[in-house]
Order: sequence, then structure tokens, then C-alpha cells
Amino acid sequence: MKEPSLSTVKKYYLALTKVKKKYVTSESLSLVVGIYPEVINETLSYFNPMVIMDYKFNLLDLLPDMKEFIAKKEEAKKPASTVIVKKGDVNAYNSVSEFIYKKMTYNGIVDKNAYLSDKDLKLLKKIIAEEQKRRKGK
Repeated sequence: MKEPSLSTVKKYYLALTKVKKKYVTSESLSLVVGIYPEVINETLSYFNPMVIMDYKFNLLDLLPDMKEFIAKKEEAKKPASTVIVKKGDVNAYNSVSEFIYKKMTYNGIVDKNAYLSDKDLKLLKKIIAEEQKRRKGK
């Protein structure tokens, strides 16, 4: 079975939670949502295959599964945290060469295997932009 889209499941979930009835079939849900019952059955068969075969299936029984599906999808959707570089970090270095000397040298020799983290790369980018701004001002 094909996995339904998150927006479709959310639409059905919200419609089912707003309905005041204790028993909701695909026909009654189709009147609320405005989608054919066959399409609703096809989509919700991901949660329980009996939905396709039984047109009198109570769709309210699927609410916990739908809620769990939405929670999993939204959790996976969260973006990774972004790295923040503060002005004080940028002011700690006077130039690009000072940054390179402090971060990428070992006993005065440039280490070609030096690894820069995401924060270091953003910091270097800001230091370069600041130095270019100073050079244009001269």
C-alpha cells in the first residue's frame, strides 16, 4: 500500500475530530470533506485494509493511528538546528590570517588535515566578509 501524504491525513484527521457523531463512515466523511468515498477509503486503507472492503467501517477507530502517523511525520520534518555565530566570536580575530593561524596550525606549520566545524566555517565566512568590507572602505 502506498503511504498517504501528510496533508491529506491531516485533513481527514481534522474533519473526523470535528464531527460530533459517534459513528462516521466514508460516505458521511465525504460530505464533510468534499472528496469521493472511494478516494477516502483508498487513502485510509494504509491504516486498516478493511476500510476498502467494508463501506460501513467506523473511521473514528482510525484516529489513534492517524494521530501517531502525523506525529511521526512532523517529528521527522523538523530541521536541524542552525549554527549561530555571535559578534564577539568574530571580533576575537583581527584578520583571516589570525583565524587560520589559531585554528589550522600546529607548532607554526599549517595542518592540511585540520577539520573545521560548521561553526568555524560560518565564523570564517563572517571574518572574510568583514575584511572585504574594510578593504573596500580604504
